[in-house]
Amino acid sequence: MLLCTACLVGLQLLISCCWAFACHSTEPSPDFTLPGDYLLAGLFPLHSGCLQVRHRPEVTLCDRTGSFNEHGYHLFQAMRLGVEEINNSTTLLPNVTLGYQLYDVCSDSANVYATLSVLSLPGPCHIELQGDLLRYSPKVLAVIGPDTTNRAATTAALLSPFLMPLLLEQIHKVNFLLHKDTVMFNDNGDPLSSYNIIAWDWSGPKWTFTVLGSSTWSPVQLDINETKIQWHGKDNQVPKSVCSSDCLEGHQRVVTGFHPCCFECVPCGAGTFLNKSDLYRCQPCGKEEWAPEGSQTCFPRTVVFLACQEHTSWVLLAANTLLLLLLLGTAGLFAWHLDTPVVRSAGGRLCFLMLGSLAAGSGSLYGFFGEPTRPACLLRQALFALGFTIFLSCLTVRSFQLIIIFKFSAKAPTFYRVWVQNHGAGLFVMISSAAQLLICLTWLVMWTPLPTREYQRFPHLVMLECTEANSLGFILAFLYNGLLSISAFACSYLGKDLPENYNEAKCVTFSLLFNFMSWIAFFTTASVYDGKYLPAVNMLAGLSSLSSGFGGYFLPKCYVILCRPDLNSTEHFQASIQDYTRHRGST
Repeated sequence: MLLCTACLVGLQLLISCCWAFACHSTEPSPDFTLPGDYLLAGLFPLHSGCLQVRHRPEVTLCDRTGSFNEHGYHLFQAMRLGVEEINNSTTLLPNVTLGYQLYDVCSDSANVYATLSVLSLPGPCHIELQGDLLRYSPKVLAVIGPDTTNRAATTAALLSPFLMPLLLEQIHKVNFLLHKDTVMFNDNGDPLSSYNIIAWDWSGPKWTFTVLGSSTWSPVQLDINETKIQWHGKDNQVPKSVCSSDCLEGHQRVVTGFHPCCFECVPCGAGTFLNKSDLYRCQPCGKEEWAPEGSQTCFPRTVVFLACQEHTSWVLLAANTLLLLLLLGTAGLFAWHLDTPVVRSAGGRLCFLMLGSLAAGSGSLYGFFGEPTRPACLLRQALFALGFTIFLSCLTVRSFQLIIIFKFSAKAPTFYRVWVQNHGAGLFVMISSAAQLLICLTWLVMWTPLPTREYQRFPHLVMLECTEANSLGFILAFLYNGLLSISAFACSYLGKDLPENYNEAKCVTFSLLFNFMSWIAFFTTASVYDGKYLPAVNMLAGLSSLSSGFGGYFLPKCYVILCRPDLNSTEHFQASIQDYTRHRGST
């Protein structure tokens, strides 16, 4: 430990010497000396420092014209008088003569000069570093001064490793009378004398002294007469003896320097608060709490989700319920007119599968409302994706089948016969739906959508949501439906020249384009908005897709059944087919 201390002291002295002696070649020497058996050093500012701006360390010459310091001179004379009083007394230190070396410490460089001179050995005037600093004996026994905090800190940093002043071995044996007062020290070398607290008051060249109070050690007591204190403020107002004023509420104290009373006030950041039990450190809020900047308390976070009681929810729920009622009504209407040409041309019994898949998708949308639960998170997206897949598969195969019947039955009779005999339409719907079912099952197993509490997006909110939108399974299911939509669009476009009663290209094209636009709008919104109404936007995109599919495919047929029964006849359909055949033959 002592070896490490010696190394640190050596580095400190090396830096000090580089600063002090590299700029000046004169060795430090005391300004006033008195030889004696034991030497005391006094560091007093006999001259004032230089206040000019410096761009590099420089040595300040103390004996400049007009820089005499009366206060330092009085301190200097007080030490001389004290040493002479002790030497002239026959009772204080008999057979011992005290000497002194007094230095003018008018600047930081002069202060370092003096301190290094005090630490030097008698004779060679240099400092030797040893592993055991307890055996080091400089020429000076103790140091008095400097009188300012900054210079005293520098001096103390250099002297303290050498244990100077050391608790003199015999100091606790000292016991004498000085002007009717007993002077003595305890085992630690601390004086046990009584003191008067004196205020020095000077106006111009005259000095006056006022006794303000006293301090005694037996018993330990401090008495101060506050009425005798003369403050410099207006109306003798007591000044605030603080380095820094108290901080505002919610502002922590950041210590600047070594003393805890000197600090800067910094507001606590968002999510933290200042507890009055610790003014120097902001405490983090709990996971379910939040706090604005500069807060002294935390507040509960607001739990948000798409509640059923909100007006937005009412509108969406009403629209979705209306769609379900329309799907049920259409199913009943088609069942009542199952054998009519319109229903048979629309797919016959396949229409009920299409209507059921749209109803399943519509039912899944109710899972977007209310506090998310595990069943709702598992089913709402997967059930919608599967239901919409079945509808798109039926729509695709329906359009493809019409193209085969009208365009390829005569040109490729073998393919048509194989398609019909092997129930190609049903097989396609089954395989396509099974593929989406496999994707959804993989999604639910590997990237299971679960209800979660999200804390990062908004500092004052807790978002209740399902972990689904950012999963790979959701993206795969959506891309699969996108491919089916493109296939349905292509098949519908190829049948744009079919007979009028079988030509669904315009309506289907419109519904699929509306479907694309709905999901593009959703993903665009999700990229810029991540709040509590994002599930409502998601639900609106799904509702738009289902409504466009229902409106583009089933509403025109419902119109014919209810409003134009004259068009729902075998004769009208046969005439339409004959016109198409005649037109194809002429071209």
